[in-house]
Amino acid sequence: MKVSQILFFGIFFIGISSTEAQERTSFSLEEAIHMAWTKSNEVSLANTKVNTKKYELQSVKNNQYPDFKISGQYQRLTSASINLQANNGSSSSTGPLPVVDQLMIGQVNANLPIFAGFKIQNSIKVHDNLYQAETAQSLQTKEDVALKVVNYYASLYKSQKTVQLLKENQKSAQQRVNDFIELEKNGIIPRNDLLKSQLQLSKIQLSLDEANNNLNTVNFYLTTLLKLPAETKLEVRESDFIDFRMDNIPTDEQPALQNRKDLEAIRFQEKASLANIKMARSAYYPSIALIGGYTALDLKNVITVENAMNFGVGISYDLSSILKNGTMVKLAQSKALEVHNAQEILTDYIKIQVQKAIEDYELALKQSVVYGQAVEQSTENYRIVKDKYENGLSDTNDLLEADVEQLNATINKALAKANVIQKYYELLSVTGQLSQSFNLSKI
Repeated sequence: MKVSQILFFGIFFIGISSTEAQERTSFSLEEAIHMAWTKSNEVSLANTKVNTKKYELQSVKNNQYPDFKISGQYQRLTSASINLQANNGSSSSTGPLPVVDQLMIGQVNANLPIFAGFKIQNSIKVHDNLYQAETAQSLQTKEDVALKVVNYYASLYKSQKTVQLLKENQKSAQQRVNDFIELEKNGIIPRNDLLKSQLQLSKIQLSLDEANNNLNTVNFYLTTLLKLPAETKLEVRESDFIDFRMDNIPTDEQPALQNRKDLEAIRFQEKASLANIKMARSAYYPSIALIGGYTALDLKNVITVENAMNFGVGISYDLSSILKNGTMVKLAQSKALEVHNAQEILTDYIKIQVQKAIEDYELALKQSVVYGQAVEQSTENYRIVKDKYENGLSDTNDLLEADVEQLNATINKALAKANVIQKYYELLSVTGQLSQSFNLSKI
């Protein structure tokens, strides 16, 4: 049994060495965010939506320009009966009637809208504000993607650090087992103490397996987001989490109310809804347009018309709109009220988000200090317990418990720094300043 255990752990460490020998890819956090912004499906979709709104705006602006149409017809006539009546005081001719077997018509028409109750102008305002709203929303999407990268990146660092510390502890635990095997052979310690050390080694192995599982999962999430090959192994740069400087830490919701792009988007939507009310009211007014045209006609052997030009003013008014359009105006007003209420709800939600992010950041700072103290305390405690154990003043349970406490404290301290940075970026995100912190706002 002892030989099989030693063989098992020997094979395990060989596997670890082989894994570490694999080539790994390393990105800084800023580089990872840049890649996500240029490759992620979310950003691509957001940019496509912006282009759609831009084309819709251009299409509406085209309504300001005149309509210019050219049409022509050629018709073949069969057995056409022609009866020309002219009041010239002479008797009708008794000669043969002309053969009429074709008709050709050509027309050119132009229509320039002059007034339509300000419908065109307000329609342009509606679509311009919707375009601005979609642009702001696309920037918010980039903020969300950046925060997703930050969270994956921090989680990857935490997983890597946990695996590293567990491997180091596993080596010392394995050495302890080897020492206890020799001590048990010589009758210095009871077999029960050896089993306890082996049990602790098994628990470390289980923790390491779970940590590796988390590492592989987060690695896959991040490589998928960055559109990297699935087999890519990412490695977080330690420098991104050492001597990290946190500047301009928000203390209230004011930066969020000024910088949040989703709030800016809904403000543009409200402007669009107000312009939509004016556009609905335009139906109460008549439409006036300048019209002009040119016509050429040839009815074979009967009549030819050339240079028949016309111009004038056209006016149209839908009298039924006096009764019907009131409902459309109320509908537009109701939609505007919906957007206004949505803006108020979002504003309150942002305030809650900011307050929670501030509290989480301050908690992470406090935890980091406590975990630092815990490492000092657990290290000193392990030293004392180990001295007592070597002098026969404490048992194996005390030694193993002190070792576990030291391991937990070391892991917690290592992860606390990453957690502080993660909470800092989350605070920047909810206040709309995450992109600015990476100088990526123009990407």
